[in-house]
Amino acid sequence: MRVRAFELRLIAAAFTVLWTVTAGLVLLGYRPGGPIDLLVGLAALLPLAIAIVGLRWPPAARHDGVFTATVWLGLLASMVLVPSIGGVVFQLTSAGTQTILPSWQAAYPWLVALATTSLFSGLGAARRITGPFVTRRRRLALGLTLGAAMTLGSGILFGSAAVANELALRDRPVTFSRFGPTDAALVPPACDDEIVTPKTAHVEVSLTADVDTHPVGWANIVGIRSGTSFRWSADVATGTTLGRQAILRTDKGAWRESPNGSWVTVEAASVADDTLDLQAASAALAGDARATAEDRGLEFIEGAQARHCRIAIDGPTALTTIPEMTWFVGDGDLHRWRGELDYWVFGDREVGQLAMTVNGDAAEMGATGLQATIRATMIAIDRDQPVSIGPPT
Repeated sequence: MRVRAFELRLIAAAFTVLWTVTAGLVLLGYRPGGPIDLLVGLAALLPLAIAIVGLRWPPAARHDGVFTATVWLGLLASMVLVPSIGGVVFQLTSAGTQTILPSWQAAYPWLVALATTSLFSGLGAARRITGPFVTRRRRLALGLTLGAAMTLGSGILFGSAAVANELALRDRPVTFSRFGPTDAALVPPACDDEIVTPKTAHVEVSLTADVDTHPVGWANIVGIRSGTSFRWSADVATGTTLGRQAILRTDKGAWRESPNGSWVTVEAASVADDTLDLQAASAALAGDARATAEDRGLEFIEGAQARHCRIAIDGPTALTTIPEMTWFVGDGDLHRWRGELDYWVFGDREVGQLAMTVNGDAAEMGATGLQATIRATMIAIDRDQPVSIGPPT
């Protein structure tokens, strides 16, 4: 019995740590500028308090079947929390000003984690309240009641605070955003609707790579595009490429910057896939690819409303979407790599932000390790504004 109690307390400690991380992220990192940002953070402490109850008084399970079910209940809470925390980190670092629960698809994993944590803690609290001599059926009924009450109470309080903060942000007037239209009445199209390719854009791309969570390289690209003409420069630090890269293409020709800083003429076809946002849209966001896109809800990014969508992606498609990934993988075969691509469609029906994560066998990067991961974020801002791209001087 003592061994079982220790095992259940160990599981409770695991999801208590995870809820602590979640509460810390929201309390310290969620600052979209709403009037009750702090209240949302404080409401995130409620699930942590529920988890602590389970840690202090874990359920008692003498019967083998009951013990197994209780263990799986605690493990389910932990397994759901781990990927959900990753989603929160992404939202707080990349997704701009928005509610912490932008859609039902993003909210239901948290509801599952909260319900399982509450039930686990409720069963333990019920035994503490009733004592060890009450019938099992009565203790189970009280535990279920406590679990449901804690789930509803904390869920309603946190959800209400988050939604109220989002509504306040939505009603706040914004006159300009570099990401797109700021008219709140202009609803972005559905994920699988037709999208428009901007005529011009200022494009920024950030790429990072790691092997077994250890960083192995990075690259930052900044450029402009007008139609199929473009000019960009990049700072690259990977295992195969180090230093500055630059490409320029106009209707008069194409050039690459040599290591000594001068421009060298190249075939236009050799840089045809380096158009950044234009290449990403044609390679990954064709109509068929978006037919099964997951709608992650409406979000505000620097005051512009956008629809957050997600599709699954494989290694070859990722490499075609952002060919600059070759700085990390060289000639590696990525056909077994898998990942996901998030994209944001704004009120002008144009894609203004992409975020891609793809991973697979580290050997394809020529690295020692098990799993390699490449992450890329692309923004296309100040779209359809006049730009001038001429030959190098």
